[in-house]
Amino acid sequence: GEERFASKAASAIVRERERHPFDTTLSLASFLEKVIPGPSLHKHKATRIFQALRIAVNRELDELKQALDGASAVLSDEGRLCVISFHSLEDRIVKNYIKKASQGNAIPKGLPITFEEAEKMRLATATMEPVGGAVKASEEEVMRNVRSRSATLRVAKRLKRINKNAKCDSQTI
Repeated sequence: GEERFASKAASAIVRERERHPFDTTLSLASFLEKVIPGPSLHKHKATRIFQALRIAVNRELDELKQALDGASAVLSDEGRLCVISFHSLEDRIVKNYIKKASQGNAIPKGLPITFEEAEKMRLATATMEPVGGAVKASEEEVMRNVRSRSATLRVAKRLKRINKNAKCDSQTI
């Protein structure tokens, strides 16, 4: 993921486990506190390592991608897809998914059509439209709920499906 000291922490854990196995998460956390350089300002130093382990073990990023694809398939026309992500890896996946779904399929170059027709065809294959931008928790919300500090909400609208059985010409696109 994005943990700067992931390889250093992993190597240290492997070495330490050979000497003395970790019996509890607390013993692992206190070990990581010593191994990871720098001060711990707002969070325990081991927090990001535990998060990375959880993400990898649970395959959370793959699950998120599958959930986005599944949601798009079952969402009603003009229905809203609302996703709250809690770290940058998740948010990047959600942002890129919405962006790609809103751009539609690329039209091959060299087709004997005008740019405007190609653009209409590309947009006709789009399935989502972003609704606003990323929404972060306000300072007031973070004061009430400290866990909201890392939350990002993204919303997209499911576009109306095109009847694929209908005849298509450049006038109707």
